Amino acid sequence: MQNIALWTILLPLAGAALSLLVAQRHAKWVALLFSALATVSVIGLACDFNAAGRVAINYSLLSVGSTQLIGLTIDRLSVLVALAVVSLGLLVVLYSTAYLSLGNKEHPHEGRPRYYAFLSLFIAAMAGLVLSSTMLGQLVFFEITGACSWGLIGYYEKPKAQYGAIKALLITHLASIGLYIAAALLFSHTGSFALSGLASLGEGAKLAIFLGILVAAWGKSAQLPLHAWLPDAMEAPTPVSAYLHAASMVKVGVYIYARAIYSAGQVPQLIGWIGVIMAVITMIYSFLLYLPQRDMKRLLAYSTISQLSLIFMALSLSIFGSQLAFNGGIAHIFNHAYAKSLFFLVAGALSYTCGTRQLPALRGLLRHLPLLGVSFCVAALAITGVPPFNGFFSKFPIFTAGFQLGREHLLLLPCVVLALIESVASFAWFLKWFGATTPGESSEAVVNASPIPLAIKISLVVLIIMCVASSFIAASWLN
Repeated sequence: MQNIALWTILLPLAGAALSLLVAQRHAKWVALLFSALATVSVIGLACDFNAAGRVAINYSLLSVGSTQLIGLTIDRLSVLVALAVVSLGLLVVLYSTAYLSLGNKEHPHEGRPRYYAFLSLFIAAMAGLVLSSTMLGQLVFFEITGACSWGLIGYYEKPKAQYGAIKALLITHLASIGLYIAAALLFSHTGSFALSGLASLGEGAKLAIFLGILVAAWGKSAQLPLHAWLPDAMEAPTPVSAYLHAASMVKVGVYIYARAIYSAGQVPQLIGWIGVIMAVITMIYSFLLYLPQRDMKRLLAYSTISQLSLIFMALSLSIFGSQLAFNGGIAHIFNHAYAKSLFFLVAGALSYTCGTRQLPALRGLLRHLPLLGVSFCVAALAITGVPPFNGFFSKFPIFTAGFQLGREHLLLLPCVVLALIESVASFAWFLKWFGATTPGESSEAVVNASPIPLAIKISLVVLIIMCVASSFIAASWLN
């Protein structure tokens, strides 16, 4: 399994290097090939881990004396999230082969090798981060994702895109100081960077380390007060928005928080209180900000902030002793990645075929663009948690755990109620836009839409299927 895990990281890394060496017309196919091989590798890893009884294994890759610097961890948490980030990377690369073309009405442009190189490197960095057994390893890949996001957000080289790229780089890099401090404290107390060392620490040391991790996590996952970079990052090509800002980069924050909780045993309840309160504040704030949005991508950006807040709340609730809340949070990382990626890729397909992603200009999708109409509907229902779609099966255990914990910790109850109200209000708001865009007579932009390329259709169909199937995968895997 160690070798398969390494191949999962190294294959997209090789694809990134080769994409820069081949002719422009071949770069996308190289990236597609190596991302497909990485997906096969991570599926093989999941199968082998399952066959071995799902027993957690740690491997040391680089040590100095007795100090472990870089290592791999293969367990239920890392394998499940790696499966999501690598497989979605493949779908985004496939989608990009059609989206980045002269047939795109909004952005007619042939994809350059550096786009596919950055995207492949990002897949490798995400696989490396979620499989890392040490905080130093997390830091290395954390910084690589930051560099890749800068290159991809600013890819179109327009002033707004470059501004968004610099803003994302600065804010997330500033937040990473928290992870540097946490790593330094972990090393000073244990003599190692291994995350397993968290379990042996006293409450004071854990409190300081978790505060550092929270700061880094809030920055990467666009939580208050470090949220401002995400809406401006929507200047990136839409496949980038789908991968970085729905499936992978924004999941780095919640993942490193989850990994620390998973490794630490008992976590000071103060961290749980801070996590829950900040999550609810961010959730309400982001909901209020996405109400006036008319640009579909900016609406989805604020919605993503809200969904990440729900995951932070779930993980923070688990600190009070609820395994159900932890499993619900991890399942929501997995489920939300597929559902929100579908939503972003619908926005990209509308830009490609109609030349706009402004919601008021899009009406009657079912009549002329039935696949996009169905995809919009499925994504909206999945995000807002309507059965039988995946969001319901991760939101339900989170709220159940919250109300159970509210019996022992009464102050948690209003936080959970506010989160539930936000979830219902979010459903109502997406239902409004579904009614405005999908049924009825088609608008001029929809009537004059160009055909949808096959690669885009395949990506959307696979994600529609995963908006149902992912909940069953996560539930069976975590239980």
